[in-house]
Amino acid sequence: MYPVFFELPSWVPFLGGQPITSFGVFMLLAFLTAGYVLRSELRRVGEDPEKAWDFVFMAVVGGILGAKGYYLLLNWPRLVENPGAMLMSRGGLVWYGGFLLATALVIWEIRRQKMSVPSVADLMAPALALAYAVGRIGCFMVGDDWGLPTASRLGMRFPQGSPATTVQNIEQMFGVTVDPALIEEYGQVVPVHPTQLYEVGISTLIFFGLWRIRGHRHKPGWLFLVWLACAGMERFLVEFLRAKDDRFFGVLTVAQLISLGIVAFGVAGLVKMRGAQASETGEA
Repeated sequence: MYPVFFELPSWVPFLGGQPITSFGVFMLLAFLTAGYVLRSELRRVGEDPEKAWDFVFMAVVGGILGAKGYYLLLNWPRLVENPGAMLMSRGGLVWYGGFLLATALVIWEIRRQKMSVPSVADLMAPALALAYAVGRIGCFMVGDDWGLPTASRLGMRFPQGSPATTVQNIEQMFGVTVDPALIEEYGQVVPVHPTQLYEVGISTLIFFGLWRIRGHRHKPGWLFLVWLACAGMERFLVEFLRAKDDRFFGVLTVAQLISLGIVAFGVAGLVKMRGAQASETGEA
């Protein structure tokens, strides 16, 4: 686990002494991954491949602002108490907030370039799946977004995590009671489910699945709807193993409710599209 790769030399203007975090590096790699995959797909269908970077730029702006905004809404009491610290902190980025605003800005850019939103969305689906996997590696490297305590062989300890997987953090921050047997065996830093790696693995599999069927003959938008359904279900299932403090709806987290909405939207779209295609075939 490497939260900080290195610090910039003090003589660097404006940024001297600032740390280069693993999370920041992998966030950059995630956007670059999306750009290069989308670039390849645009070239495959005869579009200008350089348009990929216009879409990535909009995704960067929307992703960062949306992720930060969503985090601030979830932590409204802390924002009111100390707005300066919350607004200027390097952390506090929530995936779904970034995804929603980035989607809106990317759609605006697609329409501005007079391209088909459903068609471009299909080209973006594999890129989004792989970029998400790369981004989650950053979460793992910095020791963030880990899961519930576990005695299984998959368990990992994050003594320098954000936060560390200490008994105090798990119980006080997330309201999870740690098994005394774990404390007896491992001490105050206990192993947890590396849910970041679970998401890396599942999202990578989703990418390969989408890549294999990307030449589908369905209506434009079909592949993107498939990705929505798969990505939403992946996040919904992994959330059961996450150490979270936002289970406001029984056992479900806010992210799980959003995930269910995304799955429902994707499945409903696929069903509607299949019905429309069946009607057209019958009429023909």
